Amino acid sequence: MAAESPIWRKVNTFSGPVPRSRHGHRAAAIRELLIVFGGGNEGIAEELHVYNTVSKQWFLPAVRGDIPPGCAAHGFACEGTRILVFGGMVEFGKYSNSLYELQASRWLWKKLKPKPPRNGVPPCPRLGHSFTLFGNKCYLFGGLANDSDDPNSNVPRYLNDFYELELQAVSGVKGWNIPEIKGTAPSARESHTAIIYSSKGSYSPKLYIFGGMRGYRLGDLWQLDLETMTWTLPETKGPSPIPRSLHSTNVIGNKMYVFGGWIPILMNEDKSNAFDNEWSCTNSMSYLNLDTMTWNGLVWERQEDGKASSPRPRAGHCAAVIGSRLYIWSGRDGYRKAWNYQVCCKDLWYLETEKPSTPSPVFLVKATLKSLHVAWHPLPAAESYLLQLQPEPTAPASPSALSSNQLSSANPPTIVPLKELQQGAAATLLELSGTAGAQAAQSTGSTALFQLQSGEEAAHTHQVTSHVPSYIEREDTSLKKPGCNESSTENSVDQNAACVAESKHCPLTGPPSTTGLVHTEQDPTANIAPHNQMTESTVKSEPMETELSNDAAPLPQKSQDQDNTTPATLTTTSVTSTKSNIQMGNTELADNQWYDVGIFKTLYSEVTHYYLPPVDGKGNVEPTNAPDYEDLKQQALTPGAAYRFRVAGINSCGQGQFSQVSEYKTCQPGFPGAPSSVKITKAADCIHITWEPPTSPSGKILEYSMYLAVRKNRSSTAVSSSQMAFIRIYRGTKIHCTVTSSQLSNALIDCTSRPAVVFRIAAKNEQGYGPATQIRWLQDTFKPRPPPVAAPQSTDKQPLELPDSTGTLKTKTET
Repeated sequence: MAAESPIWRKVNTFSGPVPRSRHGHRAAAIRELLIVFGGGNEGIAEELHVYNTVSKQWFLPAVRGDIPPGCAAHGFACEGTRILVFGGMVEFGKYSNSLYELQASRWLWKKLKPKPPRNGVPPCPRLGHSFTLFGNKCYLFGGLANDSDDPNSNVPRYLNDFYELELQAVSGVKGWNIPEIKGTAPSARESHTAIIYSSKGSYSPKLYIFGGMRGYRLGDLWQLDLETMTWTLPETKGPSPIPRSLHSTNVIGNKMYVFGGWIPILMNEDKSNAFDNEWSCTNSMSYLNLDTMTWNGLVWERQEDGKASSPRPRAGHCAAVIGSRLYIWSGRDGYRKAWNYQVCCKDLWYLETEKPSTPSPVFLVKATLKSLHVAWHPLPAAESYLLQLQPEPTAPASPSALSSNQLSSANPPTIVPLKELQQGAAATLLELSGTAGAQAAQSTGSTALFQLQSGEEAAHTHQVTSHVPSYIEREDTSLKKPGCNESSTENSVDQNAACVAESKHCPLTGPPSTTGLVHTEQDPTANIAPHNQMTESTVKSEPMETELSNDAAPLPQKSQDQDNTTPATLTTTSVTSTKSNIQMGNTELADNQWYDVGIFKTLYSEVTHYYLPPVDGKGNVEPTNAPDYEDLKQQALTPGAAYRFRVAGINSCGQGQFSQVSEYKTCQPGFPGAPSSVKITKAADCIHITWEPPTSPSGKILEYSMYLAVRKNRSSTAVSSSQMAFIRIYRGTKIHCTVTSSQLSNALIDCTSRPAVVFRIAAKNEQGYGPATQIRWLQDTFKPRPPPVAAPQSTDKQPLELPDSTGTLKTKTET
């Protein structure tokens, strides 16, 4: 739900090499990354700067290839992880019409040479044009050309020409085209803005151009129907923004936000500055509802503490949208003609336009006797998270081991469909890739879990494959220096880190891992034992990088007629209860009451207790909006008990909706832990898997069982977790096994997150089987994986490359 009025927030704390202040630069967003290029102040900047809005860290990626010269007032369009740069000023009086492409997957620049149009000449060198991407085309309009042959002089010519640039899939372009346009075109101009919007339910994209400069500031709004190629002046309602140039225009939802820019001095209410006798910057903002075509002006009052409640006036800044936030950085706030220099800003702000979206369900990292390590995926617009739990009113089920048909030897191997795996065990997932990633997993058997609260680190050591989600980063002095391309597992975060969580949005800073970024999460589909967790490791032979899994889901609810050896159907829907109240100690808990675990700026919590709400003298719960947890009574978690969890994001606009409910159990004593430190080594005709034995409180480990995921329905290539079936490929006492090419030829390629072959391994002691480790061996989507497997069905989908934690990007198929 949108807030009544957006709220500006200044980013006061960040790390890394901050770019020097400038104007005329451009920005684009790739997931949680803000990518800034060009612009200048006392010289044109050449570096590519990246700001991670989650870790609040600036970094300089190690770019290579046909690196373009620095430019200002250029075109900058982004699609997926591809950025196109066209034109701009490369030095005083010298403009460009060169076209460059940046593949952010590899930070690789490439100079492109599009074919000229059949019905005219290619675009001339220019600056201040608009360059807008939609579908497989970029649309170029207007700008300013220099008709002087002398680079030291300037004969300006305003342009209103219109070009299409047709793109190739993934990389490269085909050529320019001059479409046949109907209607009266906008007047020639530069330093205007352009956006493309298509309303929901109809494919009729419209290109909108607002403002600009042609000797004087413009405030007109133009619309181009990209289907009919017809220009019109749309009718609008409400007060239009002041005419301006060098402003920014961005779309969030169905609203077009216009901020800042140069405005005529007569339009400026503050005329106290004698130097501003020609024009002035503004920090005014308006938005246009693109469905109703209604303008609305936004006004912010100064905060009570006297601090600015919005960015100061500026022009030539950059702006980009990440999630529901609008980020702006730098720009100039005036021109002191008497002093002959620019005054540039160096501050970073974002506009909070909505409450956080609904998060995905809470997943389990690890369970112990009296604690549950839970985590949740990040929300791009959340500043903190409220975590709540609800005790399950029923008593925990008694321990039981795997059914005999699941453990017995068979030839051919026994197929164990997912629905036949036991319920009750939580599932912890660890995902790795590459030899380096596997080595990271090998070292994380005793990785310490750190919680960062207010910049402090508190260590909690546990024996588990990994406790730290891979998308949680830390900011410290151990970061790798810029320019290094090789992945390192000795540092927790690369200086070139471009951490992007797949289709989720990126995280707040979290605990460090001394062996690389590692991720664990809950997968109830892997319930092999009813008392602990399943740990999942994802491994890829090459290249060496840490990967992230997003296929976690909460534990299923158990049917009334179900025994302890058969799980219920998987579900992530909300859970309700009609059972009686729960008695814990001397405190009676209502079965429909949710209890706060706390408010967290991290993406995880080691839950050992929760807070009981304050009660009055009659025992009734007192309502409170912002409880002081220090004054509330704590209730500890108990062994073998089930708890329901939900989480909600919080930002300046308020608290968002709670996630769907997920349920997890604390452990019962006696069962072995999950095998850890999994490592996969690829040979010519097989792979070798090794692991380290887990702790076993009740005697020695009697045996291990390794399972391989196969497809239940072989007509399908991409499957969900519920479609998986498993065959046992190893049973024995050794801590290593070999998987042959014939076994791998039957493997399922799981595409629920990143393409991977799935293994599961569990250990058994005298009590029975404990938690299982699920390993996702990542596969290359471009090259066939040796040994051979069944080829996936053809698809017209284009691969989309996603940044990983080392500053490089992995490839997945765009859905």
